[in-house]
Amino acid sequence: VQLVESGGGSVQSGGSLRLSCTASTFLLGAYAIGWFRRAPGKEREAVACITADDGSTYYLDSVKGRFTISRDTSKNMVYLQIDGLKPEDTAVYNCATVSILPAANDCVNEYGNWGQGTQVTVSS
Repeated sequence: VQLVESGGGSVQSGGSLRLSCTASTFLLGAYAIGWFRRAPGKEREAVACITADDGSTYYLDSVKGRFTISRDTSKNMVYLQIDGLKPEDTAVYNCATVSILPAANDCVNEYGNWGQGTQVTVSS
């Protein structure tokens, strides 16, 4: 199960980006989806997750208020709107089907596969 990410780029601190996630072989609407990032020298972390049923969302504490995950089932897309970008947001961002852990406000990659991701680079 592999998804395709796009929308990254190089922006200045305070800027915005909208990342997109899609799949060509299945409908994203049937799955919980998460966005993850991996910064240089750091472990990959989940930054935002959205459920399949009621669209509940979960966010990493450090991105709350700046990141918004949403889905458009008519386009088979899941988005990550990132506002107020900071240099520490610099990372490769991936999306994946996930299992959500509500008690931990977290989600984990359901199948362990990762796409190429999309690079976000924020300069100060």
